[in-house]
Amino acid sequence: MSSFEKGTVVVLTRNHRAQLLRTLRALQQLPEAWPIIVVDNGSTDGTARAVGRQFPAVMLIRSRRDIGAAARNIAVAYAHTPYVAFTHDDSRWEPGALARAACLLDEHASVAVVSACVKEAESGRVHPQCAEVARRATLTDSSEGGPVFGFMPDACVLRTRAFYDAGGVWPPFFQDGEESLLAIDMAERGWGMWYCDNAVSWRQTSEPPERMRGRRWRNDIWTAWMRLPCKLAWSVTLLRIKEAARAGQLRTLLLAVAAGAGKVFKRRRVVSPEVAARWSQHHTDVFSGSQRLSPSGSRQSLV
Repeated sequence: MSSFEKGTVVVLTRNHRAQLLRTLRALQQLPEAWPIIVVDNGSTDGTARAVGRQFPAVMLIRSRRDIGAAARNIAVAYAHTPYVAFTHDDSRWEPGALARAACLLDEHASVAVVSACVKEAESGRVHPQCAEVARRATLTDSSEGGPVFGFMPDACVLRTRAFYDAGGVWPPFFQDGEESLLAIDMAERGWGMWYCDNAVSWRQTSEPPERMRGRRWRNDIWTAWMRLPCKLAWSVTLLRIKEAARAGQLRTLLLAVAAGAGKVFKRRRVVSPEVAARWSQHHTDVFSGSQRLSPSGSRQSLV
């Protein structure tokens, strides 16, 4: 299988015309030469027109409205390759990074996703969220990284079959933390996740707006109650509520969580004790050590 047939790059964008065009130029210069799919989430700044004119080889999918991260579900449906690389619209992959990630997936048939090492373009620092993923990586003898529970949602290479197997992105999340449910569902189905130091993506970064932090807190709570045992779900909920209170967003968070509570509890399927234990080992910020689950812990459910 040639490199061109191995993977597809997926980029979501909305009203970021200039930075998207820079990203596409960089992607087309990569030695892997993977085909590119862009989903325009209802841009009003001429993004779609510019992409169609300057990059005729790029598959452009136009959404009439902004559907957030769920646009990846549409893009993957058009990808006819075993792997897909989710890419931020202000990022550039290092030459060879996609090939290294694909090689790891080739060598480890049970691994669903390889999470990249994201670095800030101006400073060279590792992105904070990526550093947290790396910190939680299980130590191995490999210099390339190690197993993790989670991944960077817009800097990773996924096995297409695993994405479908886990159900893709749940649309009500919109974005910000939408990958957590996908990671849990992949783990429940026996898929592994890997962090790779040598697969580097460079990004122009900025502090997330307050609304993005609020969505992340809401989505964390929703995910917890859809999949985790009650004890862990309450721990996640209390932690995010405390963070929202410190930020002066408690009322907003509670209203947002309540608005989707019906849909969340309809989808509640508690994962196995083994997966819950793995999740707890990689999320030590949620609770004290005395609250961690062992693989022999019981399955708790509200339904």
